[in-house]
Amino acid sequence: MSFWEFANPKRFMQLSSRLLPWVAGLSLACLVVGLIWGFFFTPEDYRQGSTVKIIYLHVPAALMAINAWLMMLVASLVWIIRRHHVSALAARAAAPVGLTFTVIALITGAIWGQPMWGTWWAWDPRLTSFLILALFYMGYIAMWEAVENGDTAADLTSVLCLVGSVFAILSRYAVLFWNQGLHQGASLSLDKEENVADVFYLPLLVCIAGFVLMFLALVLLRTRTEIRARRLKALLNRERMA
Repeated sequence: MSFWEFANPKRFMQLSSRLLPWVAGLSLACLVVGLIWGFFFTPEDYRQGSTVKIIYLHVPAALMAINAWLMMLVASLVWIIRRHHVSALAARAAAPVGLTFTVIALITGAIWGQPMWGTWWAWDPRLTSFLILALFYMGYIAMWEAVENGDTAADLTSVLCLVGSVFAILSRYAVLFWNQGLHQGASLSLDKEENVADVFYLPLLVCIAGFVLMFLALVLLRTRTEIRARRLKALLNRERMA
């Protein structure tokens, strides 16, 4: 079976209907276990105190904010190259989810930053690039709504997605590109000195798995909705022309 067969809306709807309950259930299980484990069964950090536990929301949300845009980039490239409508609709479906993760990352970062830095906001390279990424998400969503023709909207938003990918990459690697800045290094790293302490590591991985699965479930659900909406629009247009 070819991967491209699932670009057919009918095949996609059949596969997603089987996957969605399992993905949603696993996501819920991981989130419940990870968040309860992290917030109630891990100690306070000797430097950050109880504020360190914000990582169980902040790190997965920030990770998925970036990866959601990268998923949209891949889907947009598939649309540009292969003109598969499901890929364009999947990119559209992912945008509000990615924006929500970006907002969560910004808010939880501010909650963590106030006691650590003494301010709710700083024009740190990573924070600034994340804010710009949020603006790109909003622009992407607005462009889909503003352009009436679906194929034209998919073309324009795909170009916007290519441009915004620069800021998605900067959001991920800003700490490496610029040594100055308040933001700490990666919480998950191959460097043991930068990597989060072992006691926080496993519940954080469970939370990340929960966020990844939640993103997948929401994108599947929203893509199914987008396909149904397009089918309904096509039927209404046929009735008007009849």
